[in-house]
Amino acid sequence: MPKNKKRNPPHRGGSGGGGSSGAAAATAATAGGQHRNVQPFSDEDASIETMSHCSGYSDPSSFTEDGPEILDEEGTQEDLEYKLKGLIDLTLDKSAKTRQAALEGIKSALASKMLYEFILERRMTLTDSIERCLKKGKSDEQRAAAALASVLCIQLGPGIESEEILKTLGPILKKIICDGTASIQARQTCATCFGVCCFIATDDITELYSTLECLENIFTKSYLKEKDTNVICSTPNILLHISSLLAWTLLLTICPISEVKKKLEMHFHKLPSLLSCDDVNMRIAAGESLALLFELARGMESDFFYEDMESLTQMLRALATDGNKHRAKVDKRKQRSVFRDVLRAVEERDFPTETVKFGPERMYIDCWVKKHTYDTFKEVLGSGMQYHLQSNEFLRNVFELGPPVMLDAAMLKTMKISRFERHLYNSAAFKARTKARSKCRDKRADVGEFF
Repeated sequence: MPKNKKRNPPHRGGSGGGGSSGAAAATAATAGGQHRNVQPFSDEDASIETMSHCSGYSDPSSFTEDGPEILDEEGTQEDLEYKLKGLIDLTLDKSAKTRQAALEGIKSALASKMLYEFILERRMTLTDSIERCLKKGKSDEQRAAAALASVLCIQLGPGIESEEILKTLGPILKKIICDGTASIQARQTCATCFGVCCFIATDDITELYSTLECLENIFTKSYLKEKDTNVICSTPNILLHISSLLAWTLLLTICPISEVKKKLEMHFHKLPSLLSCDDVNMRIAAGESLALLFELARGMESDFFYEDMESLTQMLRALATDGNKHRAKVDKRKQRSVFRDVLRAVEERDFPTETVKFGPERMYIDCWVKKHTYDTFKEVLGSGMQYHLQSNEFLRNVFELGPPVMLDAAMLKTMKISRFERHLYNSAAFKARTKARSKCRDKRADVGEFF
């Protein structure tokens, strides 16, 4: 029995064999045998019983924390597929919490493991479940469904299967994004999902342009109007506007040159107004998008000239050295770090190369397009990003990493680090940083005394 499958005590009341019969029914359903004679969304008691007997695969934490390690060391592919079959069944449950937990569990599993063949056989079932939860569910369930749709397309990669998913879910995602009565959090996640799925699956240029227009209509509402003051006040919709802007920027990187030029003319002089927003995340998103637009423009025309360069650089320099006391220290530190890089990109056409290590490989992020693409997929996959960089052919093609590197058992064993070793390493790194900060403070104190 897998380690994270819990035994449940028999239910009180009712028939004495209720516990064993419920477990047998759950096992039969997930193993491919006959299903119970209970229709989905039909009986509250049945959904509670299902949850109690299927808690081992309905708890998303079984995949998110130590899931990959447990599966590699103590479980098998069959154990994982058994759990996923149970979770797929639970996406039809009557209880909203059960459906949400099932969606999150499937998403966590797909983010931490490549299961192409398994989901290829069940993509229609998964798509139907996601469609139902997006249409009928509330905020949290819609967010879980949209997040799963993103990871599903990442697993399948470009092709007819992902195109069918986008064709089915695209109109629903667009409707939620544009629905002013829907939850802001749900609309935000749907905007990211729409951008990612379109980036992967779209093969129709008109559909790409339609998606760009949908996202534009959202984030341009944050543009500074002529009658407004010099500061944009954040609204409850600001998170939606940020996600829409970032998704729009991602899709712009795959547009034809003619469309990119058109978008640059439309937004180059309006986008800087977002730098005056009082929300730090919007300022950062606008700054990084501007840097990427400059990179695209200069890639098309090496002698590209921006008319308001002086006022823009002044604004960027002010944000890179911002010391306003009314802003949180963490926000100021993050903002200054980002805008120093943005200023270098705009003024000097320079990008500070970053290195991403995964297994025995490493990837160099040497431009804003690559950075934005990496950040987007990392937001979707979370801690599973490194695994997918190693194993996912689609992502390896996007970042030009070549075919996956084949690793033998000995190499995999040497690469594994136990939780205890990881804890020791993090503790040592924390002590080293603390010691370095203390020395730096001591030096500043000495200089103060000297003067």
